[in-house]
Amino acid sequence: MNHHLKPAGNGLRTRLFHVIFESDTPLAKGFDIALIVAILASVLVVILESVPAYRQAYGPLFRSVEWGFTIVFTIELMIRLYCLDRPLQYLKSFYGMVDLIAILPTWLALVIPGAQSLVVVRVLRTLRIFRVLRLMEFVGEGRLLVDALKRSSHQILLFLFTVFMLVTIFASIVYLVEPPEAGFTSIPTAIYWAIVTLTTVGYGDIVPVTPLGQALAVLVMLIGYSIIAVPTGVFTAEVIRSIRADRYSDEACPGCGHDRHEQRAKYCLLCGTWLDEYTPDPRLEEVEEQEARQEEKAETEEKKGDDEPPHS
Repeated sequence: MNHHLKPAGNGLRTRLFHVIFESDTPLAKGFDIALIVAILASVLVVILESVPAYRQAYGPLFRSVEWGFTIVFTIELMIRLYCLDRPLQYLKSFYGMVDLIAILPTWLALVIPGAQSLVVVRVLRTLRIFRVLRLMEFVGEGRLLVDALKRSSHQILLFLFTVFMLVTIFASIVYLVEPPEAGFTSIPTAIYWAIVTLTTVGYGDIVPVTPLGQALAVLVMLIGYSIIAVPTGVFTAEVIRSIRADRYSDEACPGCGHDRHEQRAKYCLLCGTWLDEYTPDPRLEEVEEQEARQEEKAETEEKKGDDEPPHS
């Protein structure tokens, strides 16, 4: 559930909000599953429609099915906006914009007249594939990936800038040493070759023919093998950090100072100290109750002994 979104009042709007934006009830889970199936089916229609043979044979059927999905998703978006306290806030969010992109192309196709606009309509209709992005809303782990990307963005951008500088330097050198007949007619073309070589793709459409150019190509390939794993390692480290941040708490134990406890841990793993400083330790309450019962029992027995008459 997005905690920034709130239902608009009580009654029907609140009930709709719990069904659409939450997944803790059977009805809400059923709605999510039905929506996922509809999204996948609509994306499948878009993919099949792009095949010329299928479009020629089943064009009218594809258009009818697409209009059905568009009407369903339009009604769903209207219900989402109806049950929200601030509907414009949702429309400005990522999923709100994806919802609009998913339904606008089909509606815009109605208001774009003329045969010369068919290409534009085709481009607009292709945007329906963005419906698949809505599936991210149903993946809880997607938030971890987004957080990891945000935290590692500076390192990755610095890495890409360094790679761009290396590519530009090697491309300029190869452009100088290679003849135009080999395909190195400009520095941008040489940059294209350097990127293809550095990423170890190797299309083979442009290859160096001089010994020095071939030596540079070998060097670029070796550098590519060396640095291609850098962004992967940075991103992986951030993902692991996100998982640990979600699973573990940074609060130190008041007894021994250990600070790597799970979020739901009640007692310290090392010394057994109660970790929640805002609530009392239930074990201490049980011990105090047992001691109170024992003291009460002892006082009762002592009083009972005093009341008994002495033996003659």
